[in-house]
Amino acid sequence: MSPTVSLTTELRRIPQFADLSDDALEWLAAHMEYQEFEAGQVIFEAGTPADRMFILLEGEVRAEAPGSDGNVFVTHAGQITGKLPYSRLETIPVVGHAILRSRIATLHMQHFAEMMQRIPELTPRLVAIMSDRIRNYAREELHKHKLAALGKISAGLAHELNNPSAAAARAAAGLRESVAALRSANLRLDRMSLTCEQRSTLAALEEKVLAKASQQGEVDPLERSDREQALGDWLDQHGIARAWTLASTMADAGASVEHMEKLPAKIPPEAIDDVLCRITAAFQVNTLVDQIEDATSRISALVKAIKAYSYMDQGSQQEVDLHEGLDNTLLILNHQLKHGVEVIREYDRSLPRICAYGSELNQVWTNLIDNAVDAMNGKGVLRIRTSRVGNCALVEIIDSGPGIPAEVKAHLFEPFFTTKGVGEGTGLGLDTVNRIVHQHQGTVRVESRPGETNFQVSLPLREGT
Repeated sequence: MSPTVSLTTELRRIPQFADLSDDALEWLAAHMEYQEFEAGQVIFEAGTPADRMFILLEGEVRAEAPGSDGNVFVTHAGQITGKLPYSRLETIPVVGHAILRSRIATLHMQHFAEMMQRIPELTPRLVAIMSDRIRNYAREELHKHKLAALGKISAGLAHELNNPSAAAARAAAGLRESVAALRSANLRLDRMSLTCEQRSTLAALEEKVLAKASQQGEVDPLERSDREQALGDWLDQHGIARAWTLASTMADAGASVEHMEKLPAKIPPEAIDDVLCRITAAFQVNTLVDQIEDATSRISALVKAIKAYSYMDQGSQQEVDLHEGLDNTLLILNHQLKHGVEVIREYDRSLPRICAYGSELNQVWTNLIDNAVDAMNGKGVLRIRTSRVGNCALVEIIDSGPGIPAEVKAHLFEPFFTTKGVGEGTGLGLDTVNRIVHQHQGTVRVESRPGETNFQVSLPLREGT
């Protein structure tokens, strides 16, 4: 059997070629090149011209982008890949290896025109393969984009949650020490057999100090340092143990030498050391409880924001408060904003709720705010404005970045278009924005000039609102 006849027989096993005439298959076989590859052998290199169609007769081929960006495509026996009619692919973007021993037939693109003329029924089949390939690639890229966005948000949230949780842990450890110091001071005072009047005086003094400490505002660091120095000297002169440790805490509580000199005469001199230890320990307990409360409140606020951001436990479509969604998104992205981005909110609070897919709208705000921060290199002014225009709610995300060149602006909403470096962007962020906004029967547009880029999202309000 001749090679041409043998290849014709093998082509008949390919689904797209199965019902072609013998003449058509013989023409294809006559114009194809036949190659064999051992497992592990490179079949095509990334960057080489995309100038031929590949028909995998036997084996399995793995195609992967250089640098392993996560996209891996496997071609199995009986499948067609490579350059296809009407494809704009100019260079091969992946490197292909034979996973198994493989046999391949290739058809150079110079024969495509004649092939489509001789075998017209083959053209739509090959175009369908190309469409499926584009759709699968887009699905993979969108999935990767979502995972990257989720990873970025998760990393930021982990950082935001780590700070208050670490603060709460430190405060809890300090609280244990302060409670132990408080108990020790109480025990020593109990051994002194103080009278009821002396104990009452001590309790009143403690309440007075704690009340004053809770009322003091911001303290100048230099003033506090001077006060601590003076307190340390006074305590040391009066033979108070741990004078300088107590002085630091007492300075934080707002105490001064004048307060020490006004200690009630009813407190025995030998008890002053333990009295001060008890008061400072009580102040530290209050301070540490406040720190734990503040830290856990921040954690609770973040968890609440995450739940609201994702619309957890809610229907897919519901009445949405645009401002709540924007604020939750800002809180989720706080790790990107707090190091140099000034956020200015200009909200029209009279805007009614809109019926929308809340979690998807939050993806819109996330992508636009993330892009704005990137455009400003993490430092600048981010202005978020809401208003009513006719029967629509208008949300504007405005950054003080360098602006978008006209040649870039024309392609902003195209899938896979990105101005970021390799591995930094998928080009699907604004495509996702556009898709979600259109799903809500809204529009998105951009105005840009040096120093100001304004993305405007218009969403319809319900009739009668």
